[in-house]
Amino acid sequence: MPGVSAIIVTLNEAEHIADAITSLAWADEIIVVDSGSTDDTVAIARGAGARVELRAWTGWVDQKNFAAGLAAHDWIVSLDADERVSPGLAQEIQALLTREPPIGAYRMPRVTFHLGRWIRTTDFYPDYQTRLYNRRRARWQGRHVHESVALDVGKPGQLRGELLHYSYRDLRDQVERINLYSTLSARQMYESGRRTSSLDLVVHPPAAFLRNYVLRRGFLDGTVGLTISMLQAWSVFLKFAKLHELQRHPEARNYPEPNVHA
Repeated sequence: MPGVSAIIVTLNEAEHIADAITSLAWADEIIVVDSGSTDDTVAIARGAGARVELRAWTGWVDQKNFAAGLAAHDWIVSLDADERVSPGLAQEIQALLTREPPIGAYRMPRVTFHLGRWIRTTDFYPDYQTRLYNRRRARWQGRHVHESVALDVGKPGQLRGELLHYSYRDLRDQVERINLYSTLSARQMYESGRRTSSLDLVVHPPAAFLRNYVLRRGFLDGTVGLTISMLQAWSVFLKFAKLHELQRHPEARNYPEPNVHA
């Protein structure tokens, strides 16, 4: 039976870290890599039984690969502090690891709790995330935003159990993060050679709203679904507007990178 190590990367996550660790109690070890928390994150994590390592922040990809490198086992479960492994997902992972799995990584649906309910409509769901992987066959990759686990060969398998996500405190928090992530997305598009025009600003935001509200059934969540669909469209507008700004003022991409780990 392969052992499994759980890793969590943190900065000022006192509100979340205990519940994240509790959801991983079935793992053989839990490693927290903290990048300088000024709250009680480290003390809470240690009190909950996790091994805590301190390391200056070097970016999501590098920090998560560093954490995986500390693990005693090749099979890694990676969580963000605001995520929880549901009981059903924990059982599914344990059953999978009763023998060496045939695939080097597995993805799972992630469901977000926002505005008082679990959101299983819009682009919020199923939001598949690859969070179980063999570090000898896969690793974290990415640039400014949307880091992900990439297999050396082949595609990841798929699990049914849900990863629980407590992403936003409220609407204000969501709006602030849309502003941050749209900046990073625009930079990533610009550096990859993507360019935009007024047509993108006209076409893509309404298309995003229709995809979220109609095709992905946001209307079933009433006002909450409408709100999320409109904010998804606003996020797309900001991304392309900021990309257009970079085209006109390329020096803007040299500004300090927003801290998305706040």
